[in-house]
Amino acid sequence: MTDSATLADLDPGLLRDMLKVAGAPGYARWEDQIRRTGGCSDPIHITGWTVAKDKTSGEVLHRYSTGDEPGARLRIACGNRRASRCPSCAWTYAGDTYHLIRAGLAGDDRRDIPATVREHPRVFTTLTAPSFGPVHNRPASRPCRCGTHHQEDAPELGTALDPNTYDYAAAVLFNNHAGQLWQRFTTRLRREIAAYAGLTQRELKEEARISYGKVAEFQKRGAIHFHAVIRIDGPAGPLSPPPYWASTELLDRAIRAAVAHSYTSVSVPAATDQPARTFRWGTQLDVRPIKAFGDGSDITEQAVASYVAKYATKAAENTGTLDRRIGNRDALVILDVPTHTARLIEACLDLDPLYPDRRLAAWAHMLGFRGHFSTKSRQYSTTLGALRQTRADYRAAQEAEARGLDDLDPDTVLVLASWQYAGHGHTPGESVLAATIARDIQLNRQTAREALPDQLALEGAAS
Repeated sequence: MTDSATLADLDPGLLRDMLKVAGAPGYARWEDQIRRTGGCSDPIHITGWTVAKDKTSGEVLHRYSTGDEPGARLRIACGNRRASRCPSCAWTYAGDTYHLIRAGLAGDDRRDIPATVREHPRVFTTLTAPSFGPVHNRPASRPCRCGTHHQEDAPELGTALDPNTYDYAAAVLFNNHAGQLWQRFTTRLRREIAAYAGLTQRELKEEARISYGKVAEFQKRGAIHFHAVIRIDGPAGPLSPPPYWASTELLDRAIRAAVAHSYTSVSVPAATDQPARTFRWGTQLDVRPIKAFGDGSDITEQAVASYVAKYATKAAENTGTLDRRIGNRDALVILDVPTHTARLIEACLDLDPLYPDRRLAAWAHMLGFRGHFSTKSRQYSTTLGALRQTRADYRAAQEAEARGLDDLDPDTVLVLASWQYAGHGHTPGESVLAATIARDIQLNRQTAREALPDQLALEGAAS
């Protein structure tokens, strides 16, 4: 139930469904399933069975079937990273991203990343998009170009001062090619580092590796930009010390040189009514060293990991766009999409036939951006898959202990299973009850976090 609603405020049909779910004989088990998903907004339903047998004797050690579950199905978390679609699963994803990024900054013995990685040169870099026309903003000490001192939450922030001259086509084409521009940047960065060190590309590979973890973020104007942790390692990645010539200052200079180099650009050919374009990064480049512990002015490992984790679960929602694909233009009116964002989406739809290989219509809800929101180089740190497997192994160990199977050698146990997809989501009444469960879980997490010492609370924060 929503915070502001009471039972009397609910739609009668919704209330009947809630009472039906809450009064069902299997409600306690249904609630347990939802709690195990973390209060997932759109759980996956599966049906099937599993049997554990002793390989030698054939004795059945454990048997499970969804036939005994509410509705004869088991509900598991959807795993969606978007906070707008499933806050509970996004919370888990953000936590995983936090630990992934922080492991590459502070080390993690469980992931074979030594704490000495803290001694490697590393910076937090922000690469922004170029200008596509003036927009309403909040300059530090003067009014916007429109003459107004905008409030922080003013709806016009990020929108075009003159929609008739704003280059909406260039804006969405830049978003669409941003992933390629990042790739060009990382290639050029390695060359710049080699040049500063007086090495060839081959010699650089023998002495050092460049690792990174990054996240994409949409500015209010609808342009994508990237935040990245960039680090210099030795030839074996985080396990080996960087070469003697590597320093934070050298990394800073190399990043700035790579951004400014003519190679770091992407050309888009001309099309009907569209000129040829060459995209480069914007002039607002920020490169800041990362410190293990802050002094009030430096950014810390915890702050960087939390920042990256926060934006890993977001898309372009802060621009007013949709969080799913758009079927047609009518949806823009029906869903009351803001004018500036609607024009960006319409630009994607208009340009799609001109650049068929770019799939602009399919990614119109993302304002043309088609890349992954969070990515990393291979040797930056652990992987999201490894973190998920650790969580799965922990749950499996809990289940084995509960069933009295924890003392058995896994090699002596044969597990047979059969699972089928059976749908997803909640009924209207289930949705309200699941949302209540999710809020309880979130409150318990917040209470537990506040009870920790300040340093541990920082390290456990994911947003």
